[in-house]
Amino acid sequence: MTIEKLFDIPLISSLALREKQIQQNYRPIIAVHKWFARRPGTLFRGLILSEYGDQPLTEAFFSANNFKGIAIADPFMGGGTPLIEANRVGCDVLGYDINPMAWWIVNREIEHLNLGAYRKAATGLLKTLEEHIGSLYRTTCLKCGSDQAHVKYFLWVKQHECLHCGKEFDLFPGYLLAQDKRHPLNVLVCHACGDLNEVEDCKHLKKCASCSTDLHVEGPAKRSKCACPHCGTLATYPSPNAGPPRHRMFAMEYHCRTCKPSHTGRFFKRPAAADLARYGQAKALLVKIGARFVPENTIPPGDETDRLLRWGYQRYREMFNERQLLGLELSCRIIAEEKNERVRNALITNLSDLLRYQNMVCRYDTMALKSLDIFSVHGFPVGLIQCESSLLGIANGGGVSVGSGGWSNIVEKYFKAKQYCDTPFETRHDGARKVQVPIPGEWIGDTRGNEPKREVRILCQSATNAELPAASLDGIFTDPPYFGNVQYAELMDFCYVWLRKLAGESIPALQSPTTRNRDELTGNITMERGLDHFSKGLSSVFRNMSQALKPGRPFVFTYHHNRLDAYYPVALAILDAGLACTVALPCPAEMGASIHISGTGSSVVDTVFVCRSTGTVSRRSLAKTADDFAELVADDLDMLRQGGLKPRRGDTRCIIFGHLTRMAVWDLKTAWDPALSAQQKLGVVARYMAVLPKPEEIEVAHLSAEEMLDVGCAVNEDLAHYNARTDEIAF
Repeated sequence: MTIEKLFDIPLISSLALREKQIQQNYRPIIAVHKWFARRPGTLFRGLILSEYGDQPLTEAFFSANNFKGIAIADPFMGGGTPLIEANRVGCDVLGYDINPMAWWIVNREIEHLNLGAYRKAATGLLKTLEEHIGSLYRTTCLKCGSDQAHVKYFLWVKQHECLHCGKEFDLFPGYLLAQDKRHPLNVLVCHACGDLNEVEDCKHLKKCASCSTDLHVEGPAKRSKCACPHCGTLATYPSPNAGPPRHRMFAMEYHCRTCKPSHTGRFFKRPAAADLARYGQAKALLVKIGARFVPENTIPPGDETDRLLRWGYQRYREMFNERQLLGLELSCRIIAEEKNERVRNALITNLSDLLRYQNMVCRYDTMALKSLDIFSVHGFPVGLIQCESSLLGIANGGGVSVGSGGWSNIVEKYFKAKQYCDTPFETRHDGARKVQVPIPGEWIGDTRGNEPKREVRILCQSATNAELPAASLDGIFTDPPYFGNVQYAELMDFCYVWLRKLAGESIPALQSPTTRNRDELTGNITMERGLDHFSKGLSSVFRNMSQALKPGRPFVFTYHHNRLDAYYPVALAILDAGLACTVALPCPAEMGASIHISGTGSSVVDTVFVCRSTGTVSRRSLAKTADDFAELVADDLDMLRQGGLKPRRGDTRCIIFGHLTRMAVWDLKTAWDPALSAQQKLGVVARYMAVLPKPEEIEVAHLSAEEMLDVGCAVNEDLAHYNARTDEIAF
């Protein structure tokens, strides 16, 4: 069977929507290490089962499958989702990526790990850290007086030196530390004395309980300006030439195991002299032991890293305070002594992922009362209030930790991720009830027990240069970069400089001091990469990989963008590869509430382009008029709604863009000249797109059809869907 006939949009959409809400619960393997914009594993499982299976997807999805001998490749593997899903059902897998972090992460995801050995080593690491620096993360409880309360988060405010009077002052954007959502009352910092006050209503504030000064919610630091409280001079920030920002610890959230059973809400306090002294001890100890593993790499200019440079950061190490550097240095020394290579690599991966929370760019969520990791918005947002998480974490039994961002959190996530590899499951929904369905017979890895060893090849190189025998692949499934996308390499260098130093710079894939590459397929102003660069790169990969496909086998990829011209390179690459697009399927791929897209109007729906060198297409799918396109869009939206999605305008437009691209490929393929320059080919696609109905016209036609349905008119009865076998045209 094939994707065109068996793929079940409502089923996969419903599963993908749920997975993207709490992806680690559905696909624990993603917790191996942070990667960006991971597509739902359920989507690629559905695609693979539809292509190579012979059962309805509703049956095959929750059953064991084995496609031994099927060879699947991913030329843009990123976080590895397509390869993981293919490997899980027994396929031979081949992955390429020019980013060495992607290479490292996918290797750790797929390779088998002895969980007993890993647990023993991780427990030993935590025990050793506790012995050496555990006291640096303790404080005295204000309720019971115990000096063994665990600090969850240290909160720091940036400081600025007045150029007029030379005195330092705090850059508070606001004084609200905690909202009354997950804590009974609002917590405010007094701007005069620094004490913490709990208040019922932020609109009717009283005076500070300690100094009787009026409390405020709003702070003085706004729009990069702040008046000096000592002399009144208006200062501007940041100051790139003043060096990295200076911070002052002003509050702490802690956890007292003795008091918690009788305490409502969280524990907050102002740092006492002993708390400040503990930080001083950390600074002194770091000087004493030195920093063998702390990287000295400079931060290069870039679309994202320029934000760091504007704040005066010059080296990655400056993004950490001394207590964080001490804990990370000691962690590296312990990990380096581990003899078991796979266990050592797992712990190296843990440390790299831990860096997301162990830095002085993390922020504190005043509503959720937790640390926001450095990549929470897929960038480097430098705020004025920073959050330092406990390095060790606070284990609370049963694999659960109090708070986030510590070693105990990372270890438990990794253990569950690799446990899932040995015993994968799916989650079936029975109304509001979730049922975890074990899938015995499937597993993720290169080997497991007495099972035959699987073919797994993960390569750190461009797929453009891959040497593959003709007709050697049964399928290509990938999630290519989207033009103008997040600068993954610039962000991942933050982790990579540590991982490379600890793992060993002699490893061939880690030879480069940076993950950045001029051939990376994203728009980048700093590296002068535009649409032309993106088109050439995408085309080169598509052409090289497609020649390795067996005739008629699928080249499947996901894509979405909020601009139609960003789809022109997609059409160009498909045409250069000599493929036709048989179907463009919609599937939810993002979570609307994600911080980086929430409120932006961006689509959460991908188009899944299914392309082949030979095959058939439905005559009805060959749209010409706005009404024709509107019918196809209506079908897609209806199936997404059946899956539980409430489409927004951005989703509708992305679906329209997908169908316009599919039709451009179909109509241009017979006269396409791959020998033209990229600019010329982009021009051909653009001119043809101008002939097709405009997206706005299709939207109007679609809305008009919906209005007719609302008033009870019969429209488009007995529509054939994509999986209908009637009226097909061969190519």
